[in-house]
Amino acid sequence: MVTDSAAPTVPFLPPQSARDTSAAVAGRVAMVARLEESGELGPGPVREALLALPRQILMPQAYVRRSTPDEMPSRWDLLDWSRPGDRNELLERLHSGDSVAIQHGGEPVLGRAAEPRRGGVMTAMSSTMGLTASLLQQLDLRPGQRVLDVGTGAGVTAAVECFVCGDAGVVTLDIDPHVTAAARDRLYALGFRPAAVTGDGTAGWADEGAYDRIFVSFAVRRVPKALVAQLAPGGLALMTLGTSSPSWPGLAVIRRLPDRTVEAELRAVEFGHRAGAGFDRLFLSARFRATIAAADGWTQRSRIAPPADTARGMWLALDHLHPGLVRHFGAEDLTIGAPECRSWMRVNEAGYRRWDVTTCGPRDIWAEIQDVTGRWRAAGEPDVYRLHFDTDGIQRATSPNGALTWQLPPVPGETGHSR
Repeated sequence: MVTDSAAPTVPFLPPQSARDTSAAVAGRVAMVARLEESGELGPGPVREALLALPRQILMPQAYVRRSTPDEMPSRWDLLDWSRPGDRNELLERLHSGDSVAIQHGGEPVLGRAAEPRRGGVMTAMSSTMGLTASLLQQLDLRPGQRVLDVGTGAGVTAAVECFVCGDAGVVTLDIDPHVTAAARDRLYALGFRPAAVTGDGTAGWADEGAYDRIFVSFAVRRVPKALVAQLAPGGLALMTLGTSSPSWPGLAVIRRLPDRTVEAELRAVEFGHRAGAGFDRLFLSARFRATIAAADGWTQRSRIAPPADTARGMWLALDHLHPGLVRHFGAEDLTIGAPECRSWMRVNEAGYRRWDVTTCGPRDIWAEIQDVTGRWRAAGEPDVYRLHFDTDGIQRATSPNGALTWQLPPVPGETGHSR
């Protein structure tokens, strides 16, 4: 592990400078207004931080994709604030609310040439602002708190935490030393001196604990026990908990009570963080999506309506009880595939209280959905499950009435990466 030896100072924001232009200020105001209109951001210190923090200082370079999503190899341009011709597009990208890619293929982030990239993958980014703002508000940041920020990325969450809590108690941790170095440099440019360190995010950073707040910016398969151990009495930790499917995430909310006991829950949510490096994810390829849309299968007429998108507690349970399914959210009708065995299902409305269900492959996905839907309804249709940490290391999610439960998969060594 690598840490920064610079002594922390009292944080301050620099005065408006040539780097923070009127266009950048206007971009932040518009971004915050959209977040407020969508209900993802309300009054409070997170809102004030997002209005004050110049995003182009944290992300003076950012990638923009020039190829279509299914085009291979992918094509990317690296926008650079130092080039006046890039500034308008860069500001638009930074304040769009979408995720912002900042690193390609594990490259050094500082001192790189702003040249096009082809192929490969993006390995560090700033998450969508709606997700970031919502979770930071749930974190209930307050001045003087000690915060562990796991998955530094572009440093946006660390900057907000420093702005609200003061940088003396903030530790931001990433597995990639290039990401750590860039975030340290850019947070310093804002006047913040948190401890910017490199290491395994799931192991936390015990040297500076215990922490009042722990925020994880990448998905994990189960709650890392080291992070629970580093949570102070009265502390709160938030992290996305997911499977190999990106379709139905959960939000793990862990609290350590004043008596040092731990309470945790898993909330079914619409959006979550992306998986970190080393966390293999399933996806529906363009060819597989085309097959599902056009191929014939076995069709049955059903009087049973498919579960609503808002039945997130059911979809979350399905993801864990029948893993390996991925939903095609871009399809007009309910479309789900199982990439590993090439099974698929599509459901089309066929009239009043009639649906045509077409399935193909060794898995009967419609039957799996009906199985979990029945169990979920018997459990009281929960959207929130209790998380239990057994003394033998087993982690379980259970409905409030105990009727629906599943065990989270073990992860050897609990390794993870911060992106």
